[in-house]
Amino acid sequence: MTARVLNWHKAPWRLYPGVCCPVNSYLHTSGCSAAKEHYKVVVLGGGSGGIAMGARMKRKVGAANVAIVEPSEMHYYQPIWTLVGAGAKNVGSSGRPTANVIPSGVKWVKSSVKEFSPDKNTIRTANGTEISYEYLIVALGIQLHYEKIKGLPEGFEHPKIGSNYSLQTVEKTWNALRNFKEGNAVFSFPNTPVKCAGAPQKIMYLSDAYLRKTGKRSKANIIYNTSLPVLFGVKKYADALWDIVKARDLNVNLRHNLIEVRADKQEAVFENLDNPGETKVFEYEMLHVTPPMGPPSALKGSLLEDEGGWLDVNKETLQHKKYPNVFGIGDCTNLPTSKTAAAVAAQSAVLDRTITKVMKNGQPDKKYDGYTSCPLVTSYKSVILAEFDYNGQPLETFPVDQSKESRVMFHMKADVMPHLYWHGLLKGLWGGPGPYRTMMHLGMK
Repeated sequence: MTARVLNWHKAPWRLYPGVCCPVNSYLHTSGCSAAKEHYKVVVLGGGSGGIAMGARMKRKVGAANVAIVEPSEMHYYQPIWTLVGAGAKNVGSSGRPTANVIPSGVKWVKSSVKEFSPDKNTIRTANGTEISYEYLIVALGIQLHYEKIKGLPEGFEHPKIGSNYSLQTVEKTWNALRNFKEGNAVFSFPNTPVKCAGAPQKIMYLSDAYLRKTGKRSKANIIYNTSLPVLFGVKKYADALWDIVKARDLNVNLRHNLIEVRADKQEAVFENLDNPGETKVFEYEMLHVTPPMGPPSALKGSLLEDEGGWLDVNKETLQHKKYPNVFGIGDCTNLPTSKTAAAVAAQSAVLDRTITKVMKNGQPDKKYDGYTSCPLVTSYKSVILAEFDYNGQPLETFPVDQSKESRVMFHMKADVMPHLYWHGLLKGLWGGPGPYRTMMHLGMK
């Protein structure tokens, strides 16, 4: 999961008409009434992709020439929320003030983007400020839509429901799990693209482990209802996960999509996607909801979107297909790969190279292969580390069979990756494990 939480705080400042522009601004007209801010590079979004590219652009063009547009006061490392929901980590450890992760000297515009004018090389923020740019990097993340499930988000007021996908609901998952007595524990996967597609089932495995540890497993019926026709998109890892499902007596229902939560009755309603209109009601003692997700609202209706509302970029160079000075990274793009922080890391290295070439009037020469990674947490001490490319083929870093559960990989997920995130990726210093993969496989992979 990428590290961005949307809370639409209004910026405490504004530009006043008639006041002449600061040094780093320029005028499109001869008068000051059309004052605009101007930066060589504008980055939209202060999540993992936005901060990483802000750091890289600072080194490329200088801090004073870069601005990051982001409304949130806090930045969260969301991959750790899987462990927060299972009581293994504290939610406080996942967040840091945005001011502390914005690269020093880079302008932080505390607002959200409302309007794109790529033909004019400008964007307009929620508080009305117009900002012009030479190069635009769009890193707006993905939008959660709990409201598309009938009965939510108000259903979260009831203590049996949680979701590891938002700051407001992740601790509710842990409360529901530790207060579980007996009955159904139900976990859902929606009928939309999602960030960190393994997370909806990670909490299922952790819940199973917790209930076994506390002696409640014999009274629990664990159910995973997914809209997908498969347990996992890459066969090698799916086969390993099916073995775990069978060994631990977990119930998986494919092509089942959550459409309603009746929190007062502790009922979840799922539609059978293979027979539209047919529904089934599941009673629950615990319910973990993975919400439907979609592209950022700011992109919808803009000149930058594809037919689905996502940022329309070249899947190899991350350059926009129509506007060559516009680029994208992370969950907001239409790149056909899983939306993870690991994917953002690999993309950041490619995008850095692409922008360097474009700034020098050259042609991009480094290609993104779709690399992404999903550490599938299968217990409080084991992980299956799934790594794969655009073609769904394993692209493993370590010279071992990563489809097998590993304690070492768990410690990497829980302890190493957060450090790598804060001190590597966000500093623009970590571009994924590609070079290390080559070394570990003696240059043969």
